Amino acid sequence: MTMDSTLLAFDPAKDANLLNPLVLAYVGDAVYEVFVRQYLVSLPNHRPHHLHRQSTRFVSAKAQARSLERWMPLLTEEEADVVRRGRNAKSGTTPKNTDVLIYRHSTAFECLIGYLYYRQRFERLHELMSLSLETAGEQAEPNRRDN
Repeated sequence: MTMDSTLLAFDPAKDANLLNPLVLAYVGDAVYEVFVRQYLVSLPNHRPHHLHRQSTRFVSAKAQARSLERWMPLLTEEEADVVRRGRNAKSGTTPKNTDVLIYRHSTAFECLIGYLYYRQRFERLHELMSLSLETAGEQAEPNRRDN
């Protein structure tokens, strides 16, 4: 799958290596949300309530922590370092509906997505995010188009 680099409309103020892990997680959260929504729209059932309910299977802290666990043996040293930075970042808030450890792993998951996005490593990003669909019990993108 080829992604247009113009998808990255605004470069970050700093190199991705220098951005605060919580900033990377902030962007990673949005990138992953769009990915999941595109996936769900590629499926046949488009009732809004169904779409929302299905998306929570992927974007919850627990689902993201499970995906990260699956990714860990596949990560490069550089990616594992980004995950550690994200996991150790202190957000100053406490999670409402989940364990702190799960929340930190979820933040690490989003941090790596944000990092890969800003590094424009779209092929790798797509590879890892597709694995998260499989982790949630889905088949990876049945209606994906290769451009």
